[in-house]
Amino acid sequence: MTTEQREVRDLQEGGYVMIDDEPCVINSISTSKPGKHGSAKARVQGRGVFDDQKREFVQPVDAKIRVPIIERKEGQVVSRTSEDIVQVMDLDSYDTIDMKIPEEMEVEDGDTITFLEGMGQRRVVEN
Repeated sequence: MTTEQREVRDLQEGGYVMIDDEPCVINSISTSKPGKHGSAKARVQGRGVFDDQKREFVQPVDAKIRVPIIERKEGQVVSRTSEDIVQVMDLDSYDTIDMKIPEEMEVEDGDTITFLEGMGQRRVVEN
């Protein structure tokens, strides 16, 4: 797995975090002050990078948590293999990959698309 460890206090909105073993984009972080029952706590709410499901957790701010390493890459559409699957050439490594295109996205051969890659998964985000 391509993750690194950080303390919960170092997380920022818009960053990535592992929640329930799924990489998520952080939507909001709220913290509470330390009280007589323990240290300060943080509530982190996120949305799955690859499955779009909402998740959240509450942890002490000094707890260690895994952060996935997600890369933003560009690729060129080589051909369309089915209605929602296209063959894409990674513009950094020149590897060809089959990827699912979101329903609302229109692409043609030769178009350049942007996709996220991490944890052995990929997702097209824009063209």
